[in-house]
Amino acid sequence: MPALGRHLLAEMKGCEPTRLADLALVQSAMVQAAKVSGATVVTQSFHHFEPLGISGVVVVAESHLAIHTWPEHAFAALDYFTCGKGVDPLAAIEFMRQALEAQEISMQEIPRGEL
Repeated sequence: MPALGRHLLAEMKGCEPTRLADLALVQSAMVQAAKVSGATVVTQSFHHFEPLGISGVVVVAESHLAIHTWPEHAFAALDYFTCGKGVDPLAAIEFMRQALEAQEISMQEIPRGEL
């Protein structure tokens, strides 16, 4: 039997620091990334740290999309856990790569709920 869900972990390096520090931009891009992937957005919560960095999550009916940014290191960590067949988490990761202008990305995928 296939796994119940997919969990993608993405590390984005060489991002544009001003984008990583822009709460409105990160929040909007994350919501749009979830929609682009085919997920149903339920709610969202984001926090801007002083002096730098953002953490946030978009809760989707199919699970969640989360981000943590380090503008001072031009780095963002994302994770997207999805279940069901109608969501393409790779589309969300690519959308965020473009939104943050990441120069390098590495990913790993973990099957969740292998029964």
